Amino acid sequence: MVDIRPAQATDLKAISALDARLTGSDKPQYWQEMLAPDRHFLVAETAKGGLAGFIAGEVRAWEFGQPAAGWVFAIQVDPKTRLKGVGSALFEALAMRFKQQGVTSVRTLVDRKDHLILSFFRAQGMVAGPSLQLDKELP
Repeated sequence: MVDIRPAQATDLKAISALDARLTGSDKPQYWQEMLAPDRHFLVAETAKGGLAGFIAGEVRAWEFGQPAAGWVFAIQVDPKTRLKGVGSALFEALAMRFKQQGVTSVRTLVDRKDHLILSFFRAQGMVAGPSLQLDKELP
């Protein structure tokens, strides 16, 4: 099992390294910004003190008339600890924090081709929401 706790500045090196290993993109500044006081940034720590995963999000309100909702910005779980409930524990902990802020729904954006993350969020009970993402390539 893992211990879920708020991320600290001392966790950023391990968080950034795990994310870079899994996504191929190194973005330490992005993870630094997740430590903002209005955000929820949680880590799952193994019994030996290693990083098993992390999740980040915040409550956002009123974009295009939508009610306040908890938004998940990122979740990563070390492949060595996948299928052991780490991701679900992180999601549940974040959802509880959102609920404590008075929101009744959780939202996120995913790449429709990323079947791993789609399956994970569907297993958490998430379904297609009321919004439709629109994109435009900029020249």
